[in-house]
Amino acid sequence: MSFRWRYEDAAGSPVDGPDTTFADQAEAELWFSDEWPDLLDAGVEQVRLFEDDTEVYGPMSLRAG
Repeated sequence: MSFRWRYEDAAGSPVDGPDTTFADQAEAELWFSDEWPDLLDAGVEQVRLFEDDTEVYGPMSLRAG
């Protein structure tokens, strides 16, 4: 079992981002809490978290409000 982020634009279409996998959800969320500003600067507007092929949650906007 592994966790990964899917990166999307505002319309929900996939965009490029780091191809990183994590051993558990907590590790994935900790990484994201440090990286989200850089992801936003790179054009990512929202993310979804997956465990293998199952969506855990999302979409989650990187913009406040």
